[in-house]
Amino acid sequence: MTTAEKFVPIQTRSERPTSFDPNDYERPTGREVNWKHTDLRRLAPLLVDEETENVGRDGIEYDVASLEAGGYLVESAGHDAAPRGELFLPEDLPSAIAWKRCANALHVQIPAGVAVDEPLIARLKGLGADIHANAHIIIEALPGSQATVVLHHTGSVAYAQNVEIIVRENARLNVVTVQDWQDDTVHASAHQARVDDGAYLKHIVVSFGGGVVRVNPSVRLHGEGSETEMYGVSFADAGQHMENQVYMFHEGENTVGNVLYKDALQGEGARSVWIGDVLIGADAVGTDSYEKNQNLVLTDGTRTDSIPNLEIKNGNIEGAGHASATSRFDDEHMFYLQSRGISGEEARRLVVIGFLMEIVQKIGIESIESRIAELIEEELAAGAELAPASKAGA
Repeated sequence: MTTAEKFVPIQTRSERPTSFDPNDYERPTGREVNWKHTDLRRLAPLLVDEETENVGRDGIEYDVASLEAGGYLVESAGHDAAPRGELFLPEDLPSAIAWKRCANALHVQIPAGVAVDEPLIARLKGLGADIHANAHIIIEALPGSQATVVLHHTGSVAYAQNVEIIVRENARLNVVTVQDWQDDTVHASAHQARVDDGAYLKHIVVSFGGGVVRVNPSVRLHGEGSETEMYGVSFADAGQHMENQVYMFHEGENTVGNVLYKDALQGEGARSVWIGDVLIGADAVGTDSYEKNQNLVLTDGTRTDSIPNLEIKNGNIEGAGHASATSRFDDEHMFYLQSRGISGEEARRLVVIGFLMEIVQKIGIESIESRIAELIEEELAAGAELAPASKAGA
């Protein structure tokens, strides 16, 4: 990293410097474009590169029984164990620390030509808010394979996590990450994916628990005819910070990408951040791309930041667009439902569930969808006594 790169603000996502060495990154101050909306005070444990009693994946209890039973786990010992690092490049301090401090990866591999009917679920439980854990996870779908892989997070921990996703030729992969943490957890996760020729990736981020949760997914549509759908849903309560910085890079020809994230907020200090960057490369002719973020503000005292960005480097594309909308709980909707005999509390419930379940239903796993529906009901019950928002926070 040169002196100029350290001191000149990098505004374009594709131009950010990368390094595996934490020493190449200065501790963020909050003035940087990729940190200025983040709660750095609470995320501080993940910004320190030092030896701790819990190195690597210690501090997280892993339940990977369904993966082991099917033979979908591959040994990955050491930083040089292929395919680790085939595409993953840390672009911030927590991901560089996680790379350095976690020598052995959890490698999930779907064999070539195999279609796995049942979801493969890895349950990751944090063992204490005072524990600092790091992880590198590889999810690899070999050519022609099909599978759904779920990372389900619970418990308490300070957790820096890298997830490397490789979807090889003509494979179809669904990846779902569920943040169901206790409220004292801080979690920073960098997901980086590459989609090869004729392959497809559905990537879904679900965040309901945790104090500060920052999941930043990046998908590189590398192969000709590759496709991705990127979805996200969160519900931030008082004091919670939910953040996603999404990057979709159309690199190959005739690629298709769609991004839709929805966030609901209630309670004093509830915060959501969504930054969506789309880059259509110079060789990405025939691209069809769209991204959208929608936010529903249920009470006063919340804040949501929604920033879509689109960069196009060639004019021979099918289409490209982006959109962002933030609105308060609609009094007209409430009046319409109440005029038909529905109580105010039930009307609020119906509107919020209808808003969020559009994303939840895209998961396609009944047990996970049911759990998220329960979380939505719990959030609504907790916020039932809060005053409705008089204006949108933005």
